[in-house]
Amino acid sequence: MRMADGESRIGIAEPGICPGADARRDGICRRGAAVRPARQLGFSLLELMAVLILIAIAVTIASVSVANSLSSAKIQAVSRDLVAALRYTRGQAIVKGQQKTLDVDLEDMSYTAPGKTAVKFPDKVEIKLLTAQNELIHDKAGRIRFYPDGSSTGGHVSVIAGTREWRVNVGWLTGEVDLEELKER
Repeated sequence: MRMADGESRIGIAEPGICPGADARRDGICRRGAAVRPARQLGFSLLELMAVLILIAIAVTIASVSVANSLSSAKIQAVSRDLVAALRYTRGQAIVKGQQKTLDVDLEDMSYTAPGKTAVKFPDKVEIKLLTAQNELIHDKAGRIRFYPDGSSTGGHVSVIAGTREWRVNVGWLTGEVDLEELKER
């Protein structure tokens, strides 16, 4: 195609496609001008790797957070079950009018309420028992005794997993059982 001023028209170029002095302001490239291909769309390998690394970091942080939450929930559930067993033992002592004990075996990692089967503590949990000296069965087992008036020998059982610790306290005078979360150790 011939133009009025005698130049051939090769094509209409997008702004910035015709290089340097060969480009005209009206967007028409002159004969002999090298036409660059349109800019490639997509991501470079470096950009893709950076995104993948950021995703990997986010997934790692999320998984650690979920794991800590599950661990905390597991400790809390075990502790609540132990509180229920201690309250049951106290209730049995009051109702039956006789002393009742909850036995804790650290070697077998279990506890036994009166008239119930032994309950195992889950793996990866550490248990510590503090009770009256005369309630120790041996160095790896002991009990907490409740009396018919509701009082007890007192003490506490600590349920520990990692840095989290829940303590089940038994008051010696009232026999009241409560649960407290201690600050991370």
